Amino acid sequence: MTDRLKGMAGIRISGWGVALPEKVVTNEDLSKTLDTSNEWILERSGIAERRIGGTTSGLAVEAGKLALESAGLEPHDIDLLILATTTPDDQVPATSSKVQHELALTCGAMDVNAACSGFVYSLVAGSGFLHAGCNRILVIGSETLSRFTDWQDRSTAILFGDGAGAVVLESSSDGGELLGWDLSSSGELRDLLYCSIGGKIHMAGSEVFRKAVIAMANSGKASIANAGIAPEEISLVIPHQANIRIIETSLKRLGIPLEKAVWVGDKYANTSAASIPIALAHALDNGQVKENDVILLVGFGAGMTSASAVIKWGEIND
Repeated sequence: MTDRLKGMAGIRISGWGVALPEKVVTNEDLSKTLDTSNEWILERSGIAERRIGGTTSGLAVEAGKLALESAGLEPHDIDLLILATTTPDDQVPATSSKVQHELALTCGAMDVNAACSGFVYSLVAGSGFLHAGCNRILVIGSETLSRFTDWQDRSTAILFGDGAGAVVLESSSDGGELLGWDLSSSGELRDLLYCSIGGKIHMAGSEVFRKAVIAMANSGKASIANAGIAPEEISLVIPHQANIRIIETSLKRLGIPLEKAVWVGDKYANTSAASIPIALAHALDNGQVKENDVILLVGFGAGMTSASAVIKWGEIND
């Protein structure tokens, strides 16, 4: 364990929730307006469909309510709200202020914009706030990327979807622990993937792919090293759900079998800061997380950011 982690209080995720728009857009739907096909999209990304609709705050509120219910908590039990998003409802104020009001929380609230790495950034920040004295923190990743997608550009239109995922992060003595983490940014690469205010998403696809693999692998290696463990000790990987080929190549560099990764991007596509909490909730709901599991959360995003965290899961409460 590195010096920066010594003395950190135990943590646990006590509740979680997911919110997804009702509208499903399949690859076949996109092939009616774009020069593409279901086979072409699946081969290059692994994505079969995506959810479209809602607002960032609305999805965040829905996911947040479910997370509170799952944890058996009331709004006044939360000491801080951290909303990870790169698609805020407004320029000012922070979307978290709207979410805080709608959830009837009586605590501080802030947005974190680290693009697709935002949820892990927020999780690490939340762990720091727990160490500083907070007891319970609501961390939400919520995005409505469809608002900034050029639906006539097949290189980007096939990739993105809308959704939200939320977790309740608590101080705990049940064995749960943040073992290691890594946060990074390479601002010189910001032009590879960007969206100007009032504009649409632009992406240099092949270069983003190459840099994303490097970023995910390097960040994952750093977190594993900071945790003082070996790659084979990782029980489960919750990666950013951008592209199955990026995940496969990154894990190969990490020396972790693809079978250990959770993949729900086929149904929900790239939901940016929402993708990791959505995938984590899927794993939890389907019994893929066991007591004492060591879980790697890892992702990359525009900026170009990367982020990872190694978490030891505590007791499983039936």
